[in-house]
Amino acid sequence: MEHRNLHSGLKSGDFIVLNGAAVEYSKLEISRIYTTTVVESNEVNVIYFLCAESTAASYTDSSDDETSPREKGQVNSKGNSDFCVKNIKQAEFGRREIDIAEQDMSALMSLRKRAQSEKPLAGAKVVGCTHITAQTAVLVETLVALGAQCRWTACNIYSTQNEVAAALAELGVAVFAWKGESEDDFWWCIDRCVNMEGWQPNMILDDGGDLTHWIYKKYPSVFKKARGIVEESVTGVHRLYQLSKAGKLCVPAMNVNDSVTKQKFDNLYCCRESILDGLKRTTDIMFGGKQVVVCGYGEVGKGCCTALKALGAVVYVTEIDPICALQACMDGFRVMKLNEVIRQVDMVITCTGNKNVVTREQLDNMKNGCIVCNMGHSNTEIDVASLRTPELTWERVRSQVDHIIWPDGKRIVLLAEGRLLNLSCSTVPSFVLSITATTQALALIELYNAPEGRYKQDVYLLPKKMDEYVASLHLLNFDAHLTELTDEQAKYMGLNKNGPFKPNYYRY
Repeated sequence: MEHRNLHSGLKSGDFIVLNGAAVEYSKLEISRIYTTTVVESNEVNVIYFLCAESTAASYTDSSDDETSPREKGQVNSKGNSDFCVKNIKQAEFGRREIDIAEQDMSALMSLRKRAQSEKPLAGAKVVGCTHITAQTAVLVETLVALGAQCRWTACNIYSTQNEVAAALAELGVAVFAWKGESEDDFWWCIDRCVNMEGWQPNMILDDGGDLTHWIYKKYPSVFKKARGIVEESVTGVHRLYQLSKAGKLCVPAMNVNDSVTKQKFDNLYCCRESILDGLKRTTDIMFGGKQVVVCGYGEVGKGCCTALKALGAVVYVTEIDPICALQACMDGFRVMKLNEVIRQVDMVITCTGNKNVVTREQLDNMKNGCIVCNMGHSNTEIDVASLRTPELTWERVRSQVDHIIWPDGKRIVLLAEGRLLNLSCSTVPSFVLSITATTQALALIELYNAPEGRYKQDVYLLPKKMDEYVASLHLLNFDAHLTELTDEQAKYMGLNKNGPFKPNYYRY
């Protein structure tokens, strides 16, 4: 074993282990290494290091530059400056991230290939507000390939992958987002996306309703030419239905969140995997034997509970809906009120989309070391604002992890300041996001090309036929072979042989 400066003996072709991954030395710019251990190999020198600082653009939190992106004057390689990201020089790493995502998003790539020549979105000016990840970038680039002009911003201040935002900016997409935005930055980015001289959006793709809200508040004239809104979150859809009920919805809106492909795959299967990923990365917790309460037993809650139970956690559920509560009971979970278990649980996870699900009083009553996090879209579920008081101390442990310390020494572990855990603290599976992204793309195509009068100023579900089409595209990944109805069978069931196979009221 030998300890020495990393730069002293490394050459092109050597590899280092960076955050657990082997990376070729020549691909990275390493600024400072504190401790290294050299292990000799017959083929290559492998350098393991314990503590390092890297300027590698593939690591979002690695930059030492604290200058606000709003204060930087950046241009891409084409001389374009209509964007605002953390560091445009990270674009090459972002491109690699996107290439990896494409490999597991074959259905969306197939849609891009099939429709690229037809350009069904030619003339569409899409303004989007979503999580900016490698998977979202595949969607944005698909929309561009189908003829759309896009301007994009982030729906969450912590979920942006800086290198991916840079890659989109390098491509020519006007993207305004970076990880760790302030609240003021968040709204500034949305405004920059919408308020562009000589450019007015005619399609809106939203995740959470903040973009739609901002346009209603600041630029209502946009709706005179807009053809529709596509919304993918519980929170955003709820806002749209409120507008519709009040008679204030100015354009047709497509509710992607309640499409079967979104509910049953993104909400259920995605959260079933990403809840564990987010918790492990932030807390290194062992789940076996831990007592966990999951607030809400919708599709997100179901996914979280299934994953936690599988690893040996004791899981309680809180619910307001007797149907969901009965499902939880039949799945083997105790349905309780939060106050009944708050003093004993090791972890509290919210999945409701509501506000003040966890109150200050309940936070006060939690045991020392309790982990608190949110899997719903909005940051309103946990009353984080009530924790910003003089008697409580906030202690940053690591990125997206804070200790909140009470005067008596008790502390809780708050993740992502109550914002969406999986996309703030980890990543989500590309395959399942391909399902949602394909659904979003088809919803945009449907609304943009719909003849006048097909859709009124109301909220609509994606047509069942499109839901089935999205599912069929993804079956190819599993080499799955569908059974075909005979003419006699189709007649007996009153179905078209090519679908749709279920009525709109069917519950999958």
